[in-house]
Order: sequence, then C-alpha cells, then structure tokens
Amino acid sequence: MYQSFQPEHVMKTPFLFFTGKGGVGKTSTACATAVSLADSGYRVLIVSTDPASNLQDVFDVPLTNKPVMIPAVPNLYACNLDPEEAAKAYRESVVSPYRGKLPDSVIATMEEQLSGACTVEIAAFDEFTNLLANEEMVSQFEYIIFDTAPTGHTLRLLQLPSAWTGFLQDSTHGASCLGPLSNLEKKKGLYAKTVEALADPAQTTLLLVARPDDSSLQEANRASIELNEIGISNQCLIVNGWLKERVKEDRVSTAFYERQQHALNHMPNELKQMVRYSLPYVSYPLTGVSHLRQLFKSDTVPAAEINDISLSLDKLSSLKAVVEDFSTNGTNVIFTMGKGGVGKTTVASAIAVGLVEKGHSVHLTTTDPAAHLDYVFQSNEAKERLSISRIDPKVEVDAYKAEVLLQAREELSEEEVAYLEEDLNSPCTEEIAVFRAFADVVAKSDEEIVVIDTAPTGHTLLLLDATESYHKELERSNGDVPENVKKLLPRLRNKDETSVVIVTLAEATPVLEASRLQEDLKRANINPRWWVVNQSLYATNTTDSVLKGRAHAEKAWIQQVSEQLTTHCAIIPWQPEEKIDYDKVKELIEVE
Repeated sequence: MYQSFQPEHVMKTPFLFFTGKGGVGKTSTACATAVSLADSGYRVLIVSTDPASNLQDVFDVPLTNKPVMIPAVPNLYACNLDPEEAAKAYRESVVSPYRGKLPDSVIATMEEQLSGACTVEIAAFDEFTNLLANEEMVSQFEYIIFDTAPTGHTLRLLQLPSAWTGFLQDSTHGASCLGPLSNLEKKKGLYAKTVEALADPAQTTLLLVARPDDSSLQEANRASIELNEIGISNQCLIVNGWLKERVKEDRVSTAFYERQQHALNHMPNELKQMVRYSLPYVSYPLTGVSHLRQLFKSDTVPAAEINDISLSLDKLSSLKAVVEDFSTNGTNVIFTMGKGGVGKTTVASAIAVGLVEKGHSVHLTTTDPAAHLDYVFQSNEAKERLSISRIDPKVEVDAYKAEVLLQAREELSEEEVAYLEEDLNSPCTEEIAVFRAFADVVAKSDEEIVVIDTAPTGHTLLLLDATESYHKELERSNGDVPENVKKLLPRLRNKDETSVVIVTLAEATPVLEASRLQEDLKRANINPRWWVVNQSLYATNTTDSVLKGRAHAEKAWIQQVSEQLTTHCAIIPWQPEEKIDYDKVKELIEVE
C-alpha cells in the first residue's frame, strides 16, 4: 500500500535524512519537502553533502557552506557542504607534514589512498557533524534536512577504536579506507554523539528514495539493511517517479508503465515491510520554487508545463557508429563505465554483439550477477565467436579478503585484525578485487576483443599503480600487485589498444557523476573515447504528455554531453521492451 507522500508524514523528528542511489530524485524530493515545511511557517535548513549536488541549481541561488536564505521562501535556508573540498583540505593536512621527509612514491601512495570515495564520505560526515555540533546554529531551525545520508559502512568505520593508529603508518595490505580516519582521533567523541543522534528515532527519520525499477529498489534495500545493522531503524521508503497512468495507444507509455509495475511487484521483501510512500512521475524538471511547490499538490501535470522540443539529433551518432569505430580501429579492450542503473550491461552486450556481427571473436564479461548473460545469448551461431563470463563480486571480494587477512594475521593482534576486517568492507576493496579478476580475464584473451562491463575508476588504477611503486621503494612483500594487473595498467593507458565508453542517462545526476568519472579517469591518463546517452525519451516518438515533458527536460543534458564533455556521442532511444536474446540485443545496433 502506497500513500502519496506529504511532508507532514515525517514531521515527528527535527532531522530528516534523504538517501538513495544517484539519479533517484533525492535532491528534488528533499528540496520540495523543505519548501513545503517552510511554507507552513517552520524555519527550515536544507543541507547538501552530495559531491554532485545541484542544490544551487534547484533554487537558482549561489550556495556555500554557510546557510543563506532562499529569497522566494522566507523561512527556508540552504547550504552546500562540499565534501570534495573538505576531502582535499583533509588530504593535504595529513600529507603535508611528510613532504620532503618521505620518498615521492610514498607521498603518492598516501595522496591516492586519500582520494577515494570513502575519504569523501567521511569528509562529508565531518562537515555535517560540525554543523550539528553547532548548538547555536541548530537551535535556529525547527527542521534540518540533509540531502544524502552517510552509508552504514562509513558510520561503522567512525565507530571503530583507534588503537591501531601505529599500524596504519606501516600497513601495506592494499586499498584502505582507514587512512581517512587516522587523523580524526580528536573528534571521536563528537562522532559518537552524532551517530547516537542518527540512531535516535525521536531525533532522526531516514527517507530511502528509490525509483520504481529493479536496481534502484535493490540499492535502497541494501542501504536499509546496512543502516539497520547499526541501529538506524526509523526508516521509510519513497518511490519517486511513478507513472500511475498510461496512454494505452502509446507503446512507449504502456511499456514504461508495465516495467514499473513489474519492479514494484517484485521489490525485496524487507522494503515491503516498511512504511511506503509514492511521488508521481512529472513532466517538468524539479528546479525552481514553483515546480517544487507543485510536486505535492497534485499528481496531474499542468498543460502549460509541456514545452515544444526543438533539439536536433542529426549530429549525434548511433550505437552502430560506436561498433564501426571499434571494429576498424583495432581496439582490443573495451570498458563500459557509468553509475548503476544507466544500462552499462546492455550497452556492453550490444557492442559485443555488434563486433561479432562484424566477424570478430569477442569475450564479454560483467560483474552484474543479475545480468543472466548465458540466458541472453542462447544462439548457437553467436557462441561460435562470442564467449561469455560473469565475475561474481562476492566471490572475488571474499577471496581477496582471505588473502589479505591471511597475511595480516602473521603480524597483527586479533583486535587489529578485527579492525582490518571492517576496513575491507569498503567499496574500494570490491573495486580492487574485481579489477584483479578483470586483469585475469584480459590476460587470457589476447586473441579476441574483450568487452568489460563495469570498469575500475581512475582512483583504483592510480591506487594500484602507486601501491606498486610503494612496495618497490620499501621492498615489502605484503599486498603485492599481481603480475596481470601490472601488465594491464599500461595497456589501459594505450589508446590504440583500449577504449572506454561512458554510459549515462540524459538526467542531471547521471551526467554530473559521469563527468566526475571522466575527470577521475583523466587523472590516470585515460581519456574515454565515447559517451552513450542511453534510454532517451527524447529520441522516441511518445505521445504521452508526461513523457514528452520529461523528453524536453533531457535536451539540456544531451547538449551538455555532446557539446562540452565529448566529441564522440551516441544516443539510444528508450526501448519499449527489454533486450533478452541475441537477436533483440542486435536490434540496438540497427537503430539509426
């Protein structure tokens, strides 16, 4: 049962945390809630800790880390805590005392170890902890809304004892998230108080925001379980972007509606047990106070909000052009990259099929356990030139953890090993472990093109590279970089051999996060060749007024990708049906 979400549903606590994977509408939902509460006469502060925050775009007001009043909403104040800047400042505070005293390779390792997502998350937590500790500031507001909550992993890390600070200085076990914590001992008490407030149902409500699609709901479920484990149990689910009516004569509208219904009917059981709300799929972009006020008033969309669409797609390529480029240029390794839910697996599969159709032998591998690639590619003819594997992240992480802990137990106490085990629960660990498996696949496939779904970030590559130099410098034996990884790093940087395809949707968060991903790769001397805008409503002929409105909103993001972020951009129209066999996947290559 889903109630239509209204802010009065969550007015029982002063702190409201909105969380969910990128692109689900956390910021717009948080902003609309803030505006509604402020319009009701409450003094409200909304705070973003999202590195890809567009809070200033939503309100059209320049924001810093100091609260400013939103002119169109007198009771509303907003600030943008930039965790990237906070992480940069923290990184320098840790590293600067060692410059000139330690070898450059050691400094490079320290800097890269402090460049990952976990450092940014902890820096973000540090920022909003400082805000919450400011009693004078907190007392000014009846509600404080946070756009982006910390993960359970980050909170568990902050709760760890710090008895092994000395070990951190000598550790060579590999990618670590504990580095960001090594200089934060003075704030342990403050962090503990903040985590306690988060777990207090009288103070904090956690709002899990998800789209009505499988990957988004699975991510919300994972976050819910992770946060429940550390006592943050006052949770509710908001299903955002629900198309509750369809135009039966419109194939796109009908398929869109039916896909959402299927995802909602098959959501994880844990989510079915919690309080659930819904918000409608709207045609207009949720920027500007007038649009934010509209969201909770009605599920209908004003006709005036539907604008004419004028963007020409003539200059954009099709996926067929991407395949042709790789086929003629002799590319041997192709990575598809992008945030979860943008369709990386589908694009990787389509590229692989297109290259097989060009006469190449192709090996396709993915880390998505739900991809069911063996089922997708049942054609015997296809299997003659297409080999498929699936790298199971859980298996690879377990093997990597076992290897690291086996080495660590030889020199650490039981207490220190326990700390290390929590450290190894980080996203960095999974990326390192999976990348090692990728390296093994590529090493065995010199005679065929390798297409890899979900590639490592530039941070992972630099961390592996820096770690290798670090071990050479100090002649350590622990945490050695495997030979296949050593060979693959230079290969990835060779643009004649390797190409990266960044996959995105024509929406704010996926594009902003993909642009950060591109900058991250450039730090590792890897320049993505293609961007693919996937599942574009703008590229369809839908007659559904809501979907047409959203198609118009895509225009600015398609232009930003094609004109500012890349010189090679392809677009794939939103597909009414899921591509679940070889011939259906091949249709994506045939779309002009």
